[in-house]
Amino acid sequence: MEACVKRAEASHVLTPEEITALLGAPEVEECLAAAADRVRHAFVGDGVHLRGLIEFSNICRQNCMYCGLRRENGKVERYRLDADTIVELAHKAKGYGYQTVVLQSGEDLYFTAERLAAIVRRLKELDLAVTLSVGERSYEEYALWRTAGADRYLLRIETTDEAVYERWDPGMDYANRVRCLRDLRALGYEVGTGTLVGLPGQSLASIAADILFYQQLDADMVGIGPLIPNPDTPLGTAVPGDFHMTRRMVALLRLLLPEANIPATTAMETMVPHGRELILASGANVVMPNVTEGDPRRNYALYPGKVCVADTPAACRSCMSGRIRAMGRFVAKDKGFRRHRQS
Repeated sequence: MEACVKRAEASHVLTPEEITALLGAPEVEECLAAAADRVRHAFVGDGVHLRGLIEFSNICRQNCMYCGLRRENGKVERYRLDADTIVELAHKAKGYGYQTVVLQSGEDLYFTAERLAAIVRRLKELDLAVTLSVGERSYEEYALWRTAGADRYLLRIETTDEAVYERWDPGMDYANRVRCLRDLRALGYEVGTGTLVGLPGQSLASIAADILFYQQLDADMVGIGPLIPNPDTPLGTAVPGDFHMTRRMVALLRLLLPEANIPATTAMETMVPHGRELILASGANVVMPNVTEGDPRRNYALYPGKVCVADTPAACRSCMSGRIRAMGRFVAKDKGFRRHRQS
């Protein structure tokens, strides 16, 4: 196993069988994490990119069985921020020192392509990198946002096991999800995607296939998080995703996609105190602190127990900066675009 890790560190290549074996091997976790940290240092450096997250609507047309924002969840207090409020939050994010804002929402079709493009144009006037995460849209809509100045797009596929995907994302089509990712790549976005670890029916082999899919897609950013069951969803009594197996997946992603931006997700810290530091020490190089304010910050409830909900955006920024410095790392001051290796 350790020889396999060393080979992955040097060549950034593993077979599906090797990835599956490493995912299922707790005894190799520290070795994997250390190798991933070395690759992270070599390829993306010691800077941690902070990206300000604006959760601007929790209204969603989809009905994913694990998500607290699902259409049929009547216990959620729904909200939608207007364009001026979104821009104001972005302006504050700029004041906190963020170089990137991430506009994230449920699949809220009130935000037509034209409405969202107008917001993107206003954000670009602030000299910010703009990431969108608003779900499945047409090629033409993605193209309009790209022309407006959007730099990145996050669309987690959650699983590349088509049967598992369509079981827990009813009414959605796996092929269309893949189409969206291909369209985004063709349009020149930095493309982000990722896995939800712990979906019932998911296997180690299917998670290995996820990693190889991200490698084949040449994903620029890959976000990994464990399933945290939400009691207001059909998967409310499911077994939570495994933190340590998720950590091994993060490390493997760094070994096999050495240039990618990999976030230490909030879900990891929700499961384990200081989980973000542990993941940053296992190959990750991005954190996305929430800059949403007030009730919307509380009501964007994908899962229960989300950390930092009661904090102010300014406090989050200060806290995370201090924690990064305590690790011997630093907050990067650039916009955090992927660094491509010299050919």
